[in-house]
Amino acid sequence: MVKRKKGLTSERCAKLILECIHKSSYQPITVEELFAKIHLSPSSSSTFQLVIHDLIKSNQICLRKKKLYPIKQGQEQTLTGTLRLHPKGFGFVIPDERAKWPQDIFIPKNYTESAIDADLVEVAVNANSSSEKGPEGKILSILKRSHTQLAGTIYAVHSTRELAAHVPLLGNNKPIIIRSSPSISCKIGDRVILHVDEWGSKEKPTICTVSQIIGNIIDPSCDVRATTLEFNLRSDFPENVTVEAKGFGNKVRSSDLKNRRDLTELTCFTIDPDTAKDFDDALSLTKGEKGHFHLGVHIADVAHYVKPNSALDQEALLRANSTYFPGTCVPMLPEELSNQLCSLKANVNRLTVSVLIKMDQEGKILHFEIVRSYIKSAKRFSYFEAKEVLDGKKKNIHAPTLQLMVELCLLLKKQRRERGSIDFSLPEISLVIDENGLPLGVKKIEYDITHQLVEEFMLKANELVALELTNRGKQLIYRVHEEPNPENIREFFELARTFGLNVPSNSTFKDIPELFQQAQESPFLSQLSIAFIRSMKLAQYSTENLGHFGLCLEHYCHFTSPIRRYSDLIIQRLLFNEEPKELDLKEIATHCSEQERISFRAESSVVTLKKLRLLEKEFLKDPLRYHAAIVTKIKPFGLYFELTELMLEGFLHISELEDDYFIFDERYSSLKGRFTGHVHRLGEKVSVQIARIDLIFLESRWLLKQDQNSKKRKRNR
Repeated sequence: MVKRKKGLTSERCAKLILECIHKSSYQPITVEELFAKIHLSPSSSSTFQLVIHDLIKSNQICLRKKKLYPIKQGQEQTLTGTLRLHPKGFGFVIPDERAKWPQDIFIPKNYTESAIDADLVEVAVNANSSSEKGPEGKILSILKRSHTQLAGTIYAVHSTRELAAHVPLLGNNKPIIIRSSPSISCKIGDRVILHVDEWGSKEKPTICTVSQIIGNIIDPSCDVRATTLEFNLRSDFPENVTVEAKGFGNKVRSSDLKNRRDLTELTCFTIDPDTAKDFDDALSLTKGEKGHFHLGVHIADVAHYVKPNSALDQEALLRANSTYFPGTCVPMLPEELSNQLCSLKANVNRLTVSVLIKMDQEGKILHFEIVRSYIKSAKRFSYFEAKEVLDGKKKNIHAPTLQLMVELCLLLKKQRRERGSIDFSLPEISLVIDENGLPLGVKKIEYDITHQLVEEFMLKANELVALELTNRGKQLIYRVHEEPNPENIREFFELARTFGLNVPSNSTFKDIPELFQQAQESPFLSQLSIAFIRSMKLAQYSTENLGHFGLCLEHYCHFTSPIRRYSDLIIQRLLFNEEPKELDLKEIATHCSEQERISFRAESSVVTLKKLRLLEKEFLKDPLRYHAAIVTKIKPFGLYFELTELMLEGFLHISELEDDYFIFDERYSSLKGRFTGHVHRLGEKVSVQIARIDLIFLESRWLLKQDQNSKKRKRNR
């Protein structure tokens, strides 16, 4: 019998952990497995957890994909990987060989050399570094350039006839000089494609010449075109791809229906945004004799048309996903498939993969099967129309089915809450764009029950498909979401305390749902939700099943959107054993994760630009107008806020606040004026006025409306 060590000190615990991890025979294991391996008593659990956290923070060990790895001290190791550059100039290198170095390497902005986003680089890693962002490194050399050209916007014309441009892929801190060309005359605001003559270094600027002018920043019609070039997105389809897509015709052939289950007698319909054209999914729901639910989630069978290694497949893999901009989309597949033959339009036969689920009266799974099928959707609902039917404002033959869907949705939501999943029902902003790309205004989209029921049914289908493939012993691409950094969660709990919520002294992840229950009627619910989301790690694709922290699921994948996500197309093929033998799922998972991040940055760039265009129009109409905002984040150097109407983030430096000397209180996340006594807190409602809009750098400057009481106190001091 093994004797457990009692009365354990932190020093003794750290020694035991490091001795175990640095043994030559050590294989990476989880935190729980390590606790058992070094034979600690249950009473030592809290000490063990704290020591693990400290060892990770001090870079003596690292945690990657829930397993602990040793870090050799005092050595500078070299490795190769792909650089992901942040707009502020710093970056992270994603190592090629995860087994040798499981963590991403943080590259401070002074050590990126002349590398740009997605370059293949050689990096020296300092294992002794103590950055909160993880192990630090510096780029030694650039092995392969990711781009042959750049795109950006001219912001200065020098007396030497040289130009300066802002290039998103280079970040804000990399100087770039453009040599003038006698054949192309540029002016400030021109959005240009650049040929790189010299990449430069950290001391020397990148030297380019203009090869093409796309348009000017004052013209909103070129926003999307310019952004696709700036982020190197593939917009136009090669001819062989469109020819292949057109070759399928515009109707489902009778021969395609063979060996499929005929589900055309089922009442199915789609529920999507008003502007949607690519309908991936349709739903059906009935209730049986014993009150059992029979749910059908029917997904477009894209794998039937897009065969492995075809021209369509190769192009879809390069794109990895569709990119959605206000008013338009850069699709993963040509519109002959995405908007026509694969789209589950009403009153026409469409090929599908159906997840047919039988549930009891409490929403628990009794049986499910996944089959190839064909359906005929009876109706194309928008979210707005479906909500009107549910509210009794509009009559429709499918009203009873919609009501039944709400009933099942609420049961599934209850199950999700009980297992600890957080339900965010945050509203969104949709920009209204005219045919010339000009923003006309915004629509607030409430995350109502119609959105929720679609989400719950998609989540359930994704979960069951992942479970099915896992049970078959298949390697697959999971959608994973790792546990957040303990320090981030600790900060989140501190924030919740500043909002007046009751946070237990030894709070854990399990306390988070209760906190959100407390905050339901609080004015801080939105800020709390945003802060929690920011404390989380990003979800990504992986062949290793790390679970999904946010959903509290052990098995989860993306299956329900194969028209717009390549990972979902791969899952369809795996279900029916249609994947090629040489398939490298790890490489595809990494590529899909990277392209998703690039698409998100591109989408955010256009959305921010359109919102700034709206603000600029408002400013020209009424320069003195004040905008309602809520303080979302407070730092020693100033405060961040969100415009209530546009959901756009702004920033006020402490020098732009009231005429006072402000002191930062970290515990309460507040700024207090030494002379006026005025306190700025999270969740505070403020009024701000536009000082300047910069469309080129996507920046805005603001003035704070002075509080009258604070003015009086200032005069009396």
